[in-house]
Order: sequence, then C-alpha cells, then structure tokens
Amino acid sequence: MIDEITTVLEPTAMHDFVETPYIEDIANRALTYIKAGFPVHFRGVSGTGKTTMAMHVAGKIGRPVVLVHGDEEFTTSNLVGGEHGYRFKKVVDRYVSRVLKLEEDMTKRWVDNRLTVACRHGFTLIYDEFTRSRPEANNVLLSILSEKMLDLPSGRQGEPYLKVDPNFTAIFTSNPEEYAGVHRSQDALRDRMVTMDLDHFDKDTEVVITQAKSDLSGEDSEKVVNIVRGLRESGKCEFAPTVRGSIMIAKTLKMLNLTPASANGAFAQICRDILASETSRVGSKTNQNKVKEVVDELVNKYC
Repeated sequence: MIDEITTVLEPTAMHDFVETPYIEDIANRALTYIKAGFPVHFRGVSGTGKTTMAMHVAGKIGRPVVLVHGDEEFTTSNLVGGEHGYRFKKVVDRYVSRVLKLEEDMTKRWVDNRLTVACRHGFTLIYDEFTRSRPEANNVLLSILSEKMLDLPSGRQGEPYLKVDPNFTAIFTSNPEEYAGVHRSQDALRDRMVTMDLDHFDKDTEVVITQAKSDLSGEDSEKVVNIVRGLRESGKCEFAPTVRGSIMIAKTLKMLNLTPASANGAFAQICRDILASETSRVGSKTNQNKVKEVVDELVNKYC
C-alpha cells in the first residue's frame, strides 16, 4: 500500500497540450531513449517547456507518475524515506480477573518516500529541476540508474536493497548551471542519462501555443509572437523573453476584448510592462528603456 505522504499522478492526457512537428520530434526521440533503457534529461533555459515536455512524455509512457521538485534543503531521506512519527502498541491482559497486566511498545515508524515508491512499483519518476538539490542528496540515483538497485537506509526494517521494477522510468529536467540556485551535477550521474538540450520553440510552435493558451486569433497571436521573438533576437535585454511572454500578452488582450490593432497605444504599453518584467532580474532602468525602444519599433513594424 502506498503511504499518504507520496502523491502518485495518473498518466492523463493534457487537454491543452499543443503538439507540433517540432514538439513531436523531441517527444519521439525521448521515448526512443527511454525504450532503450536510458533515463532522459531535458535541459534548457526557463520557458523552453522542459517540465511540460516531461509530463507529455510520461503521459505517452502510460504508467503512474511520481513528481519530485528539486530543493536546496533536500537530503537522501527526502527521496528514499525516513522515520516519521511513532507506532504505539498497547496490550491489556485480564486473563486473571484480579490482575491487570499492561504491555506497551513504541517504535519509530518508517515511511517510504517518492523515489522508493516509484522504484518499487515501476512508476515514472519526474525529477523536476533536479540540480536545485545538492549533489550529495542525489547520490542514491547512481545505483538505481546503472545497477537497478536501491540501497535502503539501515534504519528501515526489512531488506537492505530494493530491486528496481523493470517498468521504472526516470525523466529529469534542469536549468543550465549558470542559473542562480543551480548546483553542478555529478559527472557520474549525468553520464547515466541522455541529455536533450531544449531551445526556444520555432515560430510556428510559439504561435500555436499562444493561440491555444489565450483563445486569441491565429493572426493576432502571430503579431504578438513576432514582437516577442523580435525582442529576443535583438539581444538588447538582460534575459531573452520566452513564449510565456507571448501568452501573458495574448491573455491580457483577450481579457480586455482587444486586438493588437484595436488596442492602439494600450497594446504597446502591455508589451512594455510584460516584457520588461520578463527580461530583467532586477528591473534596471537601463533594461526598461532598451525594451521600450525595441518594443515600440516592433509594434510599429507588425501592427
């Protein structure tokens, strides 16, 4: 029986997921490596769809999914399990009516955590942003991915090792190492997985995603995407804007029941606000001015 501390997701289709030829190619390549017995690692900058792609591939595998988010405070027990609370047992003996005999026993209670559950039952593990956990917390993965054995802590009663179920699959995601809060992963761990570097989507995919997420028309979604991609390609901002910026602009327009053409100056202001926010970590005045300048040029060009 799976303990309540672990959440297992059923592999359901993502109703608003957009699968273009670009995305289908990535998913099919990932599934090929998984069928060959290798875990897959999606690596890329923020906004390139790593987690969504991992969920999409997991859905195609068709096994229940265990989701783990990397965290600086993680230890091995956060993945494997640990002693949580106590189990209390009390026996009352009244065999002799005039004699009351009590026997009490209190033992620590072991609870398997998500990685152990996935290995035991052959579920698909999605370890999102795994490099945000300290490398020593992830050492337990080495034997799982190569020898298909999980070394269980000595505090756990029962078998010292767990043979990983053949249906177990692992999908990892991470940001590049230069991102804040990201640790450098062990070479031995990266050597056990197939890393697929994800870049920004192609234009057609960004347009389809923006339209699907906002219900804006295809023509107007393309105008929004052209502005975001133009700012990205200009190289004049601290961080390149992603399809998330396109979605935010398009959703705002849809909420206001406006189009890029009908919004007049409001459209340019919406683009400036959202894209200045997305492309700067500290909100510097210099970055805001550069974004405003480029956005105004692009709005005039495409609208």
